[in-house]
Amino acid sequence: MKCSLSPFLVIILFTLMYNGDCYGQTSSDRYATLKSTDGLVALWDFKEKEGTDRVSSIDGNMLRLSEASNKIPRIDGGPLSGYAIELSGEAYLSIPYEDTGALNVRQNEVTVIAWIKRRDSGIGFIAGMWNEYADGGKRQYGLFVNLPHYNGTNQVCGHISQSGKPTGPFPYSIDYSASKQLVPLEEWVCVGFTYDGKYIKSFLNGVFEERKAELISHTAGFEGYPDGIVQSKNPYYFPYGIGDNGSDFTVGAVFVAGKMGNFFKGEIGGLAVFDRALTDTEMIKFR
Repeated sequence: MKCSLSPFLVIILFTLMYNGDCYGQTSSDRYATLKSTDGLVALWDFKEKEGTDRVSSIDGNMLRLSEASNKIPRIDGGPLSGYAIELSGEAYLSIPYEDTGALNVRQNEVTVIAWIKRRDSGIGFIAGMWNEYADGGKRQYGLFVNLPHYNGTNQVCGHISQSGKPTGPFPYSIDYSASKQLVPLEEWVCVGFTYDGKYIKSFLNGVFEERKAELISHTAGFEGYPDGIVQSKNPYYFPYGIGDNGSDFTVGAVFVAGKMGNFFKGEIGGLAVFDRALTDTEMIKFR
């Protein structure tokens, strides 16, 4: 009996064998590229079991993300180690400010990249040093998904702060880029942002798309801005640098309105932080 495969199935099998995954990379390829890229200060692949610290070790610098509230399950899947953490909206990981080391970037440049599968359409904090409440705010930098208040609905958002406080005269910090592309639900994607000391840029699956200048929601009627602000959200112009404002480094939630909030719901299969702004060419490698 002759056994044959449909042309459609042959194409799928060939693609998987040749490329490793839908982005043309195997997990080992992506991992190797990350490790060989200059400026890497932290890399988590989330292979550790539930109830243990998630560890990054780069050039002998050990950074331990600890479960700060509920235990966080390790599940199968993910683009780096074959595993991921599953966040239900009640748990997060944290490194105290005094232990953040190289994560507390002093060069006024940073890149944060994560591989996520989003399961909820609410505001979701991925990772960074971002505290919106204590002492008037200890914001530094943070990667979010979906910041709708200032034109970032369902988009990749890269937040930077110099003062740690809200952006006057507004009640919140407006200083974030927002990708032109929308972040889907129930699909593995790569989200990230770069900051070079002048511009914040947001990327989806390694791709930067510029946004035209637009009226920013909720900015009209404030002192000096009777008609609101018109600006581009990608790239976002912010020439003021990153402040050293005392925030912990957290994954999956931030301290806001006196408690942890902005919980990310979904899976995170990898997280990398660089102490420089990667180029567009470099970012596309990590999709």
